[in-house]
Amino acid sequence: MTTPDHRDQLIFELSTPGRKGYSLPAHDVPPAPLEGGVPDGLLRSGLAGFPEMTEVGLVRHFTRLSTWNYGVDTGMYPLGSCTMKYNPKVNEAAARMRGFAEVHPLAPDEAAQGALAIMHALAGMLGEITGLPTVSLQPAAGAHGELTGMMMIRKRLITRDGHPRKLVLIPDSAHGTNPSSAHLCGYQVREIKSCARGNLSVSVLAEAMTPEVAGLMLTNPNTLGMFEDEICDAARIVHEKGGLVYCDGANMNALIGKARPGDFGVDIMHLNLHKTFSTPHGGGGPGSGPVVATREFEPFLPTPVVVATRDGLRLDYDRPLSIGRVKAFHGNFGMILRAYAYIRALGPKGIRESAENAVLNANYVRARLRDAYEVPYDRVNMHEVIFSDHKQNEYGVTTLDIAKRLIDLGFHPPTIYFPLIVHGALMVEPTESEGLDELDRFVEAMLQIAEEARTNPDLLKKAPVTTRRSRFDEATAARKPILKWTRPVG
Repeated sequence: MTTPDHRDQLIFELSTPGRKGYSLPAHDVPPAPLEGGVPDGLLRSGLAGFPEMTEVGLVRHFTRLSTWNYGVDTGMYPLGSCTMKYNPKVNEAAARMRGFAEVHPLAPDEAAQGALAIMHALAGMLGEITGLPTVSLQPAAGAHGELTGMMMIRKRLITRDGHPRKLVLIPDSAHGTNPSSAHLCGYQVREIKSCARGNLSVSVLAEAMTPEVAGLMLTNPNTLGMFEDEICDAARIVHEKGGLVYCDGANMNALIGKARPGDFGVDIMHLNLHKTFSTPHGGGGPGSGPVVATREFEPFLPTPVVVATRDGLRLDYDRPLSIGRVKAFHGNFGMILRAYAYIRALGPKGIRESAENAVLNANYVRARLRDAYEVPYDRVNMHEVIFSDHKQNEYGVTTLDIAKRLIDLGFHPPTIYFPLIVHGALMVEPTESEGLDELDRFVEAMLQIAEEARTNPDLLKKAPVTTRRSRFDEATAARKPILKWTRPVG
C-alpha cells in the first residue's frame, strides 16, 4: 500500500487568513456618493467565507487534483453500455471554430447557412448509415431519443388508427430506460424473457403480440452483447398485427457500415452520438440522441426541421402533425459538429472498420478471460462481453471487489451489476479505440485479480489500496453526499 501524499489532508482546507492570489494598485477614483447612504449592515469589506490562497498555491492544488483523475486520454475505459472511447482532437477543433461556436441559435436562416448545412448533411449521413431516412437531431441524449421516438409512434398510431393502443413489449435484455420511455408516453409495459441463447424468443413474441400492442421496443445488439439474429422474423410478427418496431440504437457502434436496421424491419430508432460517433460523454452530458425513422414518420418529426429550398436551407416550423419541439433550439449543436467531423474523417471504409474492430476487441477479451471468469453466454458476441463473479464467489469475492481492485492496477472499472438478468455481472466494452497492447494489459490485470481471489481474497476486499482514498461507504455517500465546500468550524 502506498503512502498518501501528506498534502491530502489539506484538500478541503488550504485557506490561510491574509493570503491573496492577486495584487492590484490602489484605485484613484473617489467613491461615488450614494443618495441617502447605505446602512452599515448592508456593506461588507470582503468576501466572507471564501478561501484565501496565493496564486501558486491555487494552481498547484488544481493541477495536483487533475493528476489524480482517470480519463480516456490516460487509459482504457472498459465501461459497457455507456462507451467511453477516445475522442479525436480534430473533432474538438471543429467544434471550437469561431463561426460555429459563436453562432446565435436565433440567428435568421440566411445568417446561419453554415450551421444548417452541417445539420442537414449529418441527418443525411445518419439516414444512410441506418437505412432510415427521416431524421431529427433535436434529442439531447439516448433516453431523450427514446422518448421522442415513442412519442412519434404514439402520434402515428393515433393518426392511422384513431387510437394509440395500450401495450409495449420489451425484452428483459433491453436497456433500462426503455420501459420508462414507454411509460412516459402512456403505455403499459410487458416484459419478454430472453431465451437460453440470450436473444429474444420469436415464439414468445408471437404469443404476446395482440391488437392491443403498439409495438416492440428492443435493443440490438442487446445488453448481453448478442445480436438479435431473428429480428427480421420479429419485425414481421409485429407488423402483421399492426404494431411498430422501435430499436434502441445505443449499441449501433457494433453495426455501423455492416448492417442497416432499416433493412431488417425497424421502423424507428435513436442513436447515441455520444457513443457511436465519438462525441464526448460523461459527467451527465452533453449528449445527443438523434432519432431516425422510415419515411412514414416524416410528418411527425419534432419542429423545426431543416429543409432545402431553391433559396438555400431554412428551418420549417409549419408541420401540423409534428409532436412539437423536444429540445431548446436545435439540439446540442457542438455534439452534432463533432459527429459530423468524425464521420467525414473516417468515411465509409473507416466507419465499417470501426465496427469490426469493436467486435474483434470484445471477442478477444472474452476468449482470453473465459477460463478465469464465468461467461454466461459463451458464444460470439458483438461490441461488449458479459462476465460474472460466479467463479470468484467460491472465495467470497464479489463483482464489486473485482472492480475496486482494477483501480489499483491502473484501470477504470467496467460496468457492474448490469444487465440485471446476469447475477454479479461485469460488462466489458473495450471499444474500437483500444489496441492490442492495452487490451493485453487489461486482460493480464483481470487474470491477476482472478488469481488473487483464489490465493488472497482479503486483498480484494480491501481494494483499492493504492488510491488516496480507500473504499467509501457507498450507502452513506448516496444518502448524505457532501456537495459543496464549507469552511471548517473552529
